[in-house]
Amino acid sequence: MYRQGDILIVPVSEDEVPRNLLGLPPAARDGRGRMVLALGEATGHAHALNCEGTLLRDPDPLAPDYLHLPAGGRLGHEEHAAISLPQGWYRVVRQREYVPGAVRVVAD
Repeated sequence: MYRQGDILIVPVSEDEVPRNLLGLPPAARDGRGRMVLALGEATGHAHALNCEGTLLRDPDPLAPDYLHLPAGGRLGHEEHAAISLPQGWYRVVRQREYVPGAVRVVAD
């Protein structure tokens, strides 16, 4: 299990990836060719990987995304130490917070 700021990355088997996500096109990469797991709304900083792989983004913003890294990669962020991730599948969970009447993804 890995954590970088408000992102939790949990190794999973391919069997744990929801079948409905496997039918979706991968999330688009940013202008720098990176897979962005989360973008800081206030700072513009990103939790991002610049490597071979696929990010499957669930349409529900509170549901986890899934990441496939066939050769591993390094997760970078401007305010955190980089994290080396071995090859495999991962569940990517954004930290959530409760506000009266709702649950939302944490904004940084």
